[in-house]
Amino acid sequence: MKPGLIPAAFLVSVVLSGAGKRGITSADYFAFENISDAHISPDGKQVAYVLTTVDQKRTRRDNSIWLVAIDGKSAPRRLTAEGVNSNSPRWSPDGSRLAFLSTRSGSAATSGGGESDPPHPQIYILHLDGGEAQAVTHMKNGAGVFQWSPDGKRLVVLSRTGPSDNVTPSARKSDVRHYAHISYKFNDTGWFDDKRSHLWVVEIGTGAARQLTSGEDWNDLDPQWSPDGTRIAFVSDRTGKEFDDGHNKDIWVIPAEGGSLTRISDHDYDDTQPRWSPDGKSIAFAGQMQRRQFPKLYVAPAGGGKSSEVADNLDLIPTDLHWGPGSRELRFESGTKGTTHIFRVDLESRKVSQVTSGERAVRGCDANRGAGVITYTSNNFQHLDDLYAASLDGSGERPLTHLNTTLWAGVETAAVERLPYKSTDGWDIDGFFVKPVGWQPGRKYPMILSIHGGPAGQYGVDWYHEFQVYAGKGWAVFFCNPRGSTGYGQKFERGIVNNWGGMDYQDVMAGVDAALKKYPWVDTDRLGVTGGSYGGFMTNWILGHTTRFKAAVTLRSVVNFISDDGTRDGAYGHQEDFKGFLFDDFEQYWNASPLKYAKNVKTPTLILHSDNDYRVPLEQGEQWFRALKHYGVNAELVIFPRENHNLTRTGEPKHLVESLDWQCYWFDKYLNGNKDAKAPDSL
Repeated sequence: MKPGLIPAAFLVSVVLSGAGKRGITSADYFAFENISDAHISPDGKQVAYVLTTVDQKRTRRDNSIWLVAIDGKSAPRRLTAEGVNSNSPRWSPDGSRLAFLSTRSGSAATSGGGESDPPHPQIYILHLDGGEAQAVTHMKNGAGVFQWSPDGKRLVVLSRTGPSDNVTPSARKSDVRHYAHISYKFNDTGWFDDKRSHLWVVEIGTGAARQLTSGEDWNDLDPQWSPDGTRIAFVSDRTGKEFDDGHNKDIWVIPAEGGSLTRISDHDYDDTQPRWSPDGKSIAFAGQMQRRQFPKLYVAPAGGGKSSEVADNLDLIPTDLHWGPGSRELRFESGTKGTTHIFRVDLESRKVSQVTSGERAVRGCDANRGAGVITYTSNNFQHLDDLYAASLDGSGERPLTHLNTTLWAGVETAAVERLPYKSTDGWDIDGFFVKPVGWQPGRKYPMILSIHGGPAGQYGVDWYHEFQVYAGKGWAVFFCNPRGSTGYGQKFERGIVNNWGGMDYQDVMAGVDAALKKYPWVDTDRLGVTGGSYGGFMTNWILGHTTRFKAAVTLRSVVNFISDDGTRDGAYGHQEDFKGFLFDDFEQYWNASPLKYAKNVKTPTLILHSDNDYRVPLEQGEQWFRALKHYGVNAELVIFPRENHNLTRTGEPKHLVESLDWQCYWFDKYLNGNKDAKAPDSL
């Protein structure tokens, strides 16, 4: 699909407003252009980035690499071929070449499981002065994360390897899955095999690949070259307990030619994001002293030794950590009060300050000190991401891309208003409210309460497709960040401990009351509630404790902590949020389970779940459905094939859109009273 094009027809009705514009629909997803993974060229003149579009016919996403001038004076141009997926663009140190990952049939190793198996991603290199991209790796299990060496002659690459690599599929005696560890599946990747992620060094001139690390009881991650190219830092849990509920990743350094490891971090819990100082003498990283602690920032000697915390009073969750520009500061991204921004740490004063600002979400920062420029993507509640450039201090911001302009020209997007309020115990809570598209005074409108997942996450001023769809259908939307959410400090995030269904429920319902008080045009007899994962839990909990809502849609939701704790991918994963381990206090897990209160539910409920959900297994949705039917509730269950817990984020495009259509169908039927509403599978 070419940038800017939108489908000729749409699957759901929309609200028309001024100037003939319409509201956003679920099917608009097929037209979205999404930008990510932008990197500035070494000379600071160009930016390479990934553009993702949707192939509606094949219901898949297509990734391509584009190039745009950093002065923004020329239109972006596509670098990679159509018909193949390409991503992860990385500039060579001299800027003459661009390496990237691509899955291209016939030029790289395949999985070995048959002709129908898709090829594994391999690294390709494109010379910017012309010519076709050439594969530089031919790794049996494909290439993953990679990084150029400082001299531009080698790559450090993550690839997977294991004992079964030495056995052909036809020679295997059994096709059973055999496990000896407590962790044997993960939602995003499915059932574990015997392969582990390790470091390889690849010679660019010859393609020769040499395995640098090994081990069957751990994965090695996030490799980073030292500035002089002699060493590589990486992350690994070398305790041998990674697959037995281990939580002790460390930072390690290994010579680029192989040899003994040096442990850099010195904490008993997870240390991640190693980043070399420009002079190669130190390594910065994010580390934890205990489980569920917000990571702190440390700097340690690159040769080993005691680390030092470098930021005073850091009460944010730092991600995408990098050094500089220069040797006097660190930069990172973090969510804060419903926004996401870039922050800097001054290493001399130990002070943390915010670089970007505004009611928006800023991500994917890259910096070029020589050119005095940073780039990042930014979106807000009414627009998807575009790429921006600014000075190192965040001033002089200018857009480099103008994606989705054809779509924006024909639609009216709903705006969001902040609605801060106090919970029943006086805690300050951030709420957000969205008016329906085409709102008119004097009319009454339904309102949908949406609850975010996690609970360690946040809602705010990001782009949320589903909220725009609700508003486009003529429904108000209220959402909030109850305790347990990130973005408000560790005390607030840990306010969920021993409290699921307690004060978080009070926070949410106090927000509903605040919205109804401020917006009296909301019809209190037509309230809906929805949420996914933890938001699904809270939706279910609400249904068992109040009959205020006339319709509910619960997605990938928890209903029974006792069965969930033994079947989910995280094994026994709730002990930090309860009083301890499941078997030490069975009753508290049952008391916090919505299933216990199913007999109280009266609200018509639609249950959406995925058959490959390993985070909240399908049995959770099945239990809720059957319990509600047992008690005479008008309930329906929809199961999405081939999907996992991330259906509404990374699911097959047709399923993602259909998930929204199911939500709209249910709310149309029970909030609008539309007896003729048609289920999506009947259209």
